[in-house]
Amino acid sequence: MKKVLIVEDDIEIIRLLEIHLKDLGCQVLSAIRGDIGLQKALKEDPDLIILDVMLPGMDGVEICQKIRADNITTPIMMLTARSEEIDKVLGLEVGADDYLTKPFSVREFIARVKAIFRRQKMDVVETSGEKNPKLMQFDVLSIDIDMRKVLLDGKKVELSPKEFELLVLLSSNPGKSYDRGKLLNMIWGYDFKGYEHTVNSHINRLRSKIEPDMSNPKFILTTWGVGYKFNEELLETQANH
Repeated sequence: MKKVLIVEDDIEIIRLLEIHLKDLGCQVLSAIRGDIGLQKALKEDPDLIILDVMLPGMDGVEICQKIRADNITTPIMMLTARSEEIDKVLGLEVGADDYLTKPFSVREFIARVKAIFRRQKMDVVETSGEKNPKLMQFDVLSIDIDMRKVLLDGKKVELSPKEFELLVLLSSNPGKSYDRGKLLNMIWGYDFKGYEHTVNSHINRLRSKIEPDMSNPKFILTTWGVGYKFNEELLETQANH
């Protein structure tokens, strides 16, 4: 049974989402204050956090920042009553995985939740019948796509869903440069011209977790004037494993 935490100060929205999440077989927890919501997020280990932006006690952006700073990779879907793109971009920059603007349709909400749960199924280690798991090795960096596991010098690296997807996309195509707009569209499914710095924030977080020296990246390189690419010189290292 999936455990979902709703942090939202509108009781009617909580009740509505609770009904439909329970129809999906989920256990639902809720909080109407941000500070209480953060405590539950850290204590209850939910499978999904639905997080309103405007909250008493602590706003959703700060909660998201604290959760990600604690290396918690639980998917986060942010909600807001405001429709300005800056709200959406800010949510994505601090580590949210999805975003819905109120009012939203229940059908869309359910579709987004199901999509998140489908992606989570990839986290489960399945050994039966899997002879050739998708494993990539670049020097001391190991990426197991099937198990959604990343190791650096044999130690597990905790990545958020979007950080993992970015790493897999870039490492699957070493040497290929992606501009920020393309990455934003491919990983988040959004097309926000002028807001590509969302990608920069995630790349910086990803680098801080896998790069031995942030000032001189070894794995994810900046292609000046374009965007980012994975170091193709490490292909030889991969071939030798």
